[in-house]
Amino acid sequence: MNYDRLKTFIAVAEKKSFSEAAKILYVTQPTITSQVKALEEELNTKLFERTTKKVEMTQSAHILLKYVREIVRLTDSAQKEILQIENTFHGNLSMGCSLTIGEYILPEFLKQFINSYPLIQLSVKIVNSSEIVAKLKDQIIDVGLIETPIEDPQITLEPILEDELILIAAPDYFPASEVKISLDKLTKLPLIVREKGSGTRAVVDYYLTQGRLSVDDLNVVMELGSTESIKAAVESGLGVSFISKSAIKKEQRLKLLKTYPIEGISLYRYFYIASRKDHILKSTTELFLEELRRIIQEKEACNLVHLPTGNYGK
Repeated sequence: MNYDRLKTFIAVAEKKSFSEAAKILYVTQPTITSQVKALEEELNTKLFERTTKKVEMTQSAHILLKYVREIVRLTDSAQKEILQIENTFHGNLSMGCSLTIGEYILPEFLKQFINSYPLIQLSVKIVNSSEIVAKLKDQIIDVGLIETPIEDPQITLEPILEDELILIAAPDYFPASEVKISLDKLTKLPLIVREKGSGTRAVVDYYLTQGRLSVDDLNVVMELGSTESIKAAVESGLGVSFISKSAIKKEQRLKLLKTYPIEGISLYRYFYIASRKDHILKSTTELFLEELRRIIQEKEACNLVHLPTGNYGK
């Protein structure tokens, strides 16, 4: 059986749609139809019942799906081992990164990786954590780097790096004597937050509930979709915000922003590698992750502290 036809069959079976399968495989819908028809003729059976509104799997399709997933998994494993034996470091790698990782942490790692493996073609999509998980499940990307421990039965997470979120303000926003912000005062400050679905927003929401606060208790004056826009708004004196410590190194050096601890709350989180469960990683993906882990260890940035188990990824 043809490998591409089997991949097409899996996509249609999982998405229950010829058009959706065409999108995630980057082919036309007639191509999907042709490949499914060819597979049906090869097996002398009908695999899908098609109407104008939906696609239903036949009994034959349910039986085939059990074996096809294993055939594809074994084929991918064989290809990976052969590439490793030949020591061939070329190919492509598509990843998704949440905004903080993609904009402030990943570039340094990418520079080292590209210098070492110039024949690997990289594609990076910078979107929020929930979108990355959706793209992983649709097989649009090979791997994700996210900020939120999203719980999904199809996704495996591996913590790789610790991060801290801190309250930021313009240098002259508070009196010089102000060194720490109370929870009571926090509720009265004009707060600028990230959009729902972002890792930063989820972590802030979770830790505030530990201090018996919710977003509804706060004076949220603005919701923005990027870290850069939040920093610009805070620098202009429009309010305060919670942001990753990794994202304001330049602003701190230039004394454009000042950080303040919150009494009774420390906002720590992990950054995670996210991958599709029971899915064989491509050699290029596996190589990148190995290099990423190695670089982190060399920088002594892998000493992760124990964080409370929470539901802020839901």
